[in-house]
Amino acid sequence: MCGIVGYVGPKATVDVLIGGLRRLEYRGYDSAGIAVISAGHLEMRKKSGKLVNLEAEIAAHPLPESHIGIGHTRWATHGAPTDGNAHPHLGGPAHKLALIHNGIIENFAELKAELLAEGTRFASETDTEVAAHLIAREYEQTHDLFAAFSSVMNRLHGAFTILVVHQDQPDVVLAARRNAPLVIGLGTGENFLGSDVAAFVEHTKRAVSVGQDEIVVLRADSVELFGFDGTPVAYTEFEVDWDASAASKGGWPSFMAKEIADQPQAIADTLMGRVRPDGHVVLDDIKQISTQQINDIERIIIVACGTASYAGDVAKYAIEKWARIPVQVELSHEFRYRSPIVTPNTLVIAISQSGETMDTLMAVRYAQELGAKVFAICNTQGATLARESDAVIYTHAGPEVAVASTKALTAQITAGYMLALVLAEARGALDEAHLTALGQELLHLPKKVSEVLENISQASDLGTAHANAKSVLFLGRNVGFPVAMEGALKLKEIAYIHAEGFAAGELKHGPIALIEEGQPVIVMVPSPDDVDSLHPKVISNIQEIRARGAKVIAIAEEGDGTVGNYAEAVIYVPKTDAIMAAVLCVIPLQAFALALSTAKGLDVDQPRNLAKSVTVE
Repeated sequence: MCGIVGYVGPKATVDVLIGGLRRLEYRGYDSAGIAVISAGHLEMRKKSGKLVNLEAEIAAHPLPESHIGIGHTRWATHGAPTDGNAHPHLGGPAHKLALIHNGIIENFAELKAELLAEGTRFASETDTEVAAHLIAREYEQTHDLFAAFSSVMNRLHGAFTILVVHQDQPDVVLAARRNAPLVIGLGTGENFLGSDVAAFVEHTKRAVSVGQDEIVVLRADSVELFGFDGTPVAYTEFEVDWDASAASKGGWPSFMAKEIADQPQAIADTLMGRVRPDGHVVLDDIKQISTQQINDIERIIIVACGTASYAGDVAKYAIEKWARIPVQVELSHEFRYRSPIVTPNTLVIAISQSGETMDTLMAVRYAQELGAKVFAICNTQGATLARESDAVIYTHAGPEVAVASTKALTAQITAGYMLALVLAEARGALDEAHLTALGQELLHLPKKVSEVLENISQASDLGTAHANAKSVLFLGRNVGFPVAMEGALKLKEIAYIHAEGFAAGELKHGPIALIEEGQPVIVMVPSPDDVDSLHPKVISNIQEIRARGAKVIAIAEEGDGTVGNYAEAVIYVPKTDAIMAAVLCVIPLQAFALALSTAKGLDVDQPRNLAKSVTVE
């Protein structure tokens, strides 16, 4: 949530800020604004709604040429999405200071009461404006912007990334980070700040992740980092491994459509260098964890939210079947509030595309306090989750711009498969032949995903045909269960209709009451070669559904000659390992949701009320 951009350098600042905010639109927002300093004078423009509204405001009331500024896209927390509540916010009676903020200041009420008692007048309903007035007040007393800024940062509680410019010091942007993302972009004669590297990757690939409770002093020719206590902090830069073109639509009608099509490459890149041609999996990412430590693992807890939690559910099936380690999947925001049983022999696996999901970060910190080892599965270089975990398996899906996750999900599932095979090998849970056969099947996944995409029009046509559906139900067994839940989530996210995913065996225990005449029900059908005999059970479920007038769409394995006798439509996917079928079966559900939403005339990339990265608890 919230996109933040800062810039100091010779380029036209308004263009840099607007360009950065445009690349951060995927994070979700409901207002936007920028502030620049020109000829020693601070000027600001901000508007509610989409970025085009801000651009129209700037066109109507142009900003002067400038070489320093800050920009923001806001996702409303305190106060409605109005022009007045949009960022930046001005501080002090003279309005010399402008401030932008991502996060929530938890103790804003007591700080605001303090300012009100002194006669401060507020122009918004936000917690953010409190910080602006506090820093402006401190500066008027000390005339030391860094001292004023650091003093106030030490008083704030909660999650925040804050950027400040002051017209008395027109060459510097100050920034601070606590529990919210911030990255520096290093240029030549210019420097950048952003919520993530997308904000500045058009200009530089050199980046630095800002650590917890650190302050940045950003000038055109220098970058300095300090702790909240004023102690200088050394930093290490990294290189962004994708360019700005990767975050463009490339001719696709939406980012979601592009990212669905990106999945063969995302999976191949995630496997690259980790699965040898003979099928042997080597994860150098976790080599610092010894075989003995892996053997000492008594159980695994996977923590994640939303789509990432369904990737965790699939990983649970893989790890338990292949590595024989008990696994439970926890929603991050519930994990630390129920006194979970965690020991030094517990491995926690945290999954987050952005690596900045606050619920997941707090779950990880809690687990570490209890002595657990933490592995991260993350798609973002330099993310907080990656830095704070004992080991990280990066997915190489590239930037995912659409709010509804697609390629990040299948890359996360792929990472889970690799980790499961590494754990299985270390613990001797599978023989060499079985390990390499599964590894080789992993190598075939990108091609099989491509085959699914070559025939995706059927799923899209079905989505369009059901544009008027009021509710869609999804059923599955084994790994088909989390796939069903993910399919339902996609419809909720981008089509705004009721959708539920159920374990097919639960049908008779309540959900069958939801079945109505004409009700579309999408069923994940296991392989007819399934050794656990789940195929006939699911076929029985389909017959129960049809007996009540529902319309069944089946996702089934190629060569299944039975299912077509019972379903109104069948989408076939290539044959693969039963656990790996999750990757192939979820893709038609993505296409179905995309087509249904598009037919309803909705914005599939930026659905209402949602943000790409939830950086507050």
